[in-house]
Amino acid sequence: MMDTNTMFDPATYREVRKPLLEARTLPSWCYTSDAFYKREVERVFLRTWSFAGRADEIPNAGDYLTVDMPGGSVVLIRGRDGAVRAFANTCRHRGVQLLSEEKGNCRAITCPYHSWVYGLDGRLMGAPNMEKTKFDKDAFGLVPLRLDSWAGFLFVNFSDSGPTLLEQLGDLPEQLGPYNHDDMVCVKKVDYHVACNWKFLLENALESYHTGTVHRTTLGDQQGVDLETKGDWETIFLPGDESVSVLPGETAPLPRIKGIHGRPAEGTYFTCVYPSTQFACATDSMWWLRIYPKGPHRTHINFGFCFPKESAALPDFWEKAKPYFKRWQLGLEEDNVISEAQHRGAMSEKHRQGPFSYRERAVHRIANWLLDRVVDAPAESGRRAAARNRAGSISARPRGD
Repeated sequence: MMDTNTMFDPATYREVRKPLLEARTLPSWCYTSDAFYKREVERVFLRTWSFAGRADEIPNAGDYLTVDMPGGSVVLIRGRDGAVRAFANTCRHRGVQLLSEEKGNCRAITCPYHSWVYGLDGRLMGAPNMEKTKFDKDAFGLVPLRLDSWAGFLFVNFSDSGPTLLEQLGDLPEQLGPYNHDDMVCVKKVDYHVACNWKFLLENALESYHTGTVHRTTLGDQQGVDLETKGDWETIFLPGDESVSVLPGETAPLPRIKGIHGRPAEGTYFTCVYPSTQFACATDSMWWLRIYPKGPHRTHINFGFCFPKESAALPDFWEKAKPYFKRWQLGLEEDNVISEAQHRGAMSEKHRQGPFSYRERAVHRIANWLLDRVVDAPAESGRRAAARNRAGSISARPRGD
């Protein structure tokens, strides 16, 4: 078993830090160790903006979503003033989870244990049988979390400090802007619980090397092109005139996105939005993989499908959408199976680090982005790294290629 001093020593990862075609993959303990996972939660998931859902999923006052995140369950709820807020999904009395359904509507949030009642703005409105207790109700409202949005996508941050969402996203809004995500609606979501480490799923989503093998008889071999990014995201681009939202050889039955232009009009972006989300943006639709770890050995994937409002409003939309759902389900389930096999292989005592292909550039970047935040600072730059860790900054990551 790797001791934690060595595990978080920068020297341990010299081979990962090398340029792409000289580098080695992350060691197996990065995927299987409880200690490494705990450090990921503390230094990554509790300090960065994480995608949580779409604003169009909760259009009316009292509409809410609950999302299980590494920092705990979160409630996204729209108030009577039209604003969407995020709160920790825990009662201020004895800590009971307040809302258990994934989605719903309520006039107020009532604790199922002792009937404490909270307003849609999080204020404590009622606390039965607490008349004799000395406490200030105004000080015991729900715990708010930082919430921000881009193009209808809602992001939550457990840290009260650090970069803004737009600072973290860098040039993602500029590169993906032509897809006009503001004008989209989420029409369907599917959940999977996968027996593997979260990073295997994220890495798999950002390389086309596996497609000719894993998706040989479904999606086929896809040749992705690496693009440069600024901020905490990565992308590969799949050029092509035909939408990849349906299986090869099929004609996409829904129209292209109105006004789409530039590179987005010429293919599909497959992104990694750190820490653990993929936005796949095609010329007629988009889908997301929200990848949340449930420990080092299990991962919850929330898979969402979005279309332009005009497409979703067509009278025959659900019939035309069937080939899209078929393609997405086939591809994701094949990826889940191979990721579970990868995790089982990483559990072997004989597993050793391997080399990267030139087609795994984004996987190499993911590894280095993570190490920037998880391992201890080198002695010569300890002050700088410590400041970065405290602020959860988006300092430049080594490209290594």
